[in-house]
Amino acid sequence: MKSVIKNAKSIDEAVAAALAELAVSEDMVTVEVLEEGKKGFLGLAGKEASVRITVKEDAGVVAPIEAAKKADNASPAEIAENFLRHILLSMGLEAELSVTPGEENTVEIDITGDDMGILIGRRGETLSALQYLTSLAVNRRTEDYYRIVLDTENYKKRREETLKRLAKRLAGNAVRYRRNVTLEAMSPYERRIIHSELQNDPMVSTYSTGEEPNRKVVIVYKGGR
Repeated sequence: MKSVIKNAKSIDEAVAAALAELAVSEDMVTVEVLEEGKKGFLGLAGKEASVRITVKEDAGVVAPIEAAKKADNASPAEIAENFLRHILLSMGLEAELSVTPGEENTVEIDITGDDMGILIGRRGETLSALQYLTSLAVNRRTEDYYRIVLDTENYKKRREETLKRLAKRLAGNAVRYRRNVTLEAMSPYERRIIHSELQNDPMVSTYSTGEEPNRKVVIVYKGGR
């Protein structure tokens, strides 16, 4: 039986992230709560909720990726939309999808509705998992590669601006204290934002270290003043 362990701010968010990764609905799995999670005192970091999700042996339901294959003569945008609607229903989320075929084989999908915080997940992990699965569903049925971009509540733009500010602030700390600064573990997408923001800074350079999913960016002080 296939299972995953997910951590998040709440049990609901952890379960949603696991269902998105496994591409199944909640009635197809068993849920084991490993840690209920606790809020931090006076704004300090607390303990995250943790769950183990296991797919039942007798689930007997066509997986969303396989279901997406059945649509004949569908465009990449239609494949992506149909697949994503199936996934969201499996997660018990009601949402509206705005699908925009972009240039250079890109399909952009904006998701709106209630409980989008669950869809975003811990530092965008659930949203990233959905984007990856949707990309798989599309590119298994197309000759050319299509880039799928999912967003909700303008999360990616807000996250990008936050990371750029963080990069500048920590680069300033590296220069001020003349020492390297190691950031927290980030996704490849978030690491690229940090690298790009600091690539022309004459006082620092950056590199990534560690293994996924714990790979981190290191800001290196070059010296010189």
